[in-house]
Amino acid sequence: SPAAACSLPTHTAPSLDDKPADEAGLRRLRRRRRRRCICICALVTLGVLLLLGVTLLVLFLTVFRVRDPTTRLLSTRLVGLAPSLTQPNFTLLLTVAVHNPNPASFSYASGTTGLWYRGAHVGDAQVDPGRIPSKGDGVVQLEMTVLTAGFTKDMAQLIRDIEAGSLPLDANARIPGRVAVLGVFKLNVVAYSDCHIVVGFPDMEIRGQDCRDHAKL
Repeated sequence: SPAAACSLPTHTAPSLDDKPADEAGLRRLRRRRRRRCICICALVTLGVLLLLGVTLLVLFLTVFRVRDPTTRLLSTRLVGLAPSLTQPNFTLLLTVAVHNPNPASFSYASGTTGLWYRGAHVGDAQVDPGRIPSKGDGVVQLEMTVLTAGFTKDMAQLIRDIEAGSLPLDANARIPGRVAVLGVFKLNVVAYSDCHIVVGFPDMEIRGQDCRDHAKL
């Protein structure tokens, strides 16, 4: 009929029950997007940390690897007697050259040095704090108290060494310190030195020496 032909299409208005469903869907979509962003950020952060760790490891194994220093006894000099109630001891001034091959300065605290004559403990010295520049050299002076009682434990052997004009000595040192790489990385290091030295008598000249130096983190 004409009335039916002219009738307008009718649209059903959304019910109130559809709105909570749409809002719940939007919330779920937002949560998924948020989780996706968090996962991407975490993966990127993990990748950067892994890359940084590998880079630091390569640097420490190559450029920043701690290399062993080298030491050399330059001279010994008698500077006086040390007071003792039993036997007269005397004091030696030792001058030691140290080379630092590392691309980092080495700042060291107080260390200790011991001296032995044919297995007998005959001396001690204290190393004062100091600093050796990166890939540089330094000179360390220390006063060593020499204990004469240790030399006289085997008088026959001492007399033979004196007649030969040379005294075989063994010295070791332990010096704790820190290396500063690029002024940022600071590592605790202990430097060790073990030396066999032949000292002339009575001129106290260095006739020969063989030192083995190493450093430990």
